[in-house]
Amino acid sequence: MAKDSPLDDPLITTFGRLVEAAGRLQRSVGQVLAERSTLPLGWFEVLFRLARSDDGRMTMGALAGQIVLTTGGVTRLIDRMESAGLVTRQPCPTDRRVSYAVITEEGFAKVEQAAGVHAVELRAVFAGFSARDLGTLDRLLDRLRTLPEN
Repeated sequence: MAKDSPLDDPLITTFGRLVEAAGRLQRSVGQVLAERSTLPLGWFEVLFRLARSDDGRMTMGALAGQIVLTTGGVTRLIDRMESAGLVTRQPCPTDRRVSYAVITEEGFAKVEQAAGVHAVELRAVFAGFSARDLGTLDRLLDRLRTLPEN
């Protein structure tokens, strides 16, 4: 390997650590969430975002951007969640190309119950972090979230 190889770039290592940590959290926390609430983490993320959005709805495109799926992937996910009675679709009155995912009462009740399970598990995961650590982590993650997409 060359002395100045891009393989030695410390930012690649930092990014790898971020990806690895996120993956581990998703697997471990997601498993507990699914076992204790019977709600897969991906479904929880959709319901959580819808529950906290204006009027309990979001466009499919906005939802795809927030949960890092393609619009096709979100469409398939919403199909399954709609069959389970947790969400419905609503057409946009001004643009027929746009549709909204809307949380149902059943979906809201399910995500509220699951959020309690999720919060307990996350408190255990982050127990060794101080309030200052978590504040720093939040600020850094917010900076990464607001980077422009290519």
